Amino acid sequence: MSESVTQTKKVGNKKRNWAFVIYPESLPEDWLDILKMSGLPIAISPLHDKDLNADGTPKKPHYHVIAVYGSPTTFNNVKTLTDRLNAPIPIALDQVRGMYRYLTHKDNPEKYQYDEKDIQNLNGFSILDFCELTKNEVNKIKRALLAIIREHQFTEYRAFMDYVDLNLSDNEFDVASNHTFFFDKYLTSSRHSSAGAEEAASVDTATLAEQAMKESKKDEE
Repeated sequence: MSESVTQTKKVGNKKRNWAFVIYPESLPEDWLDILKMSGLPIAISPLHDKDLNADGTPKKPHYHVIAVYGSPTTFNNVKTLTDRLNAPIPIALDQVRGMYRYLTHKDNPEKYQYDEKDIQNLNGFSILDFCELTKNEVNKIKRALLAIIREHQFTEYRAFMDYVDLNLSDNEFDVASNHTFFFDKYLTSSRHSSAGAEEAASVDTATLAEQAMKESKKDEE
């Protein structure tokens, strides 16, 4: 697991950020409501149903959960929440970002890679509150967003942002919304290129039609 996890489980250990694992087979039916009603900003991983043990046998399906408290709180206080979920004991986090990346195994290429879009954020949790993207990360996201624009043939910034808002993660939304000029210029250029191609196609069609008419007249003569 991530190096951001604090291994100590002492009763007096106080931390704001905690992580724990929950298993679908033992969760109460209203487990999601329990987490929402806690009022805590929470991130829930995609269902880890493709993880393997060291011997290659499948692990039990499970979720990883990050819970953020408003102030440092004790192990016992967090355990009152995990007990309601029939979960193993919680573990304190030194920092959130590393654990958030572990929700999808982003830094563990030897493990199955889960989709970041399947992370559930509850009660206003946003990873952007805990880290800033590096320049290299921003550039990677910008390239991925450009590929999406080309794939879906977006020509309007609003349509592009609606797609990002509804389908992508907080990181993609942050990059798209904070680089408005860059993406708007790209979309405008795409729009003009598309219009130019249509105009050229229209001219070619008209020219071909005119040539066909001339040839038809010649045949009649």
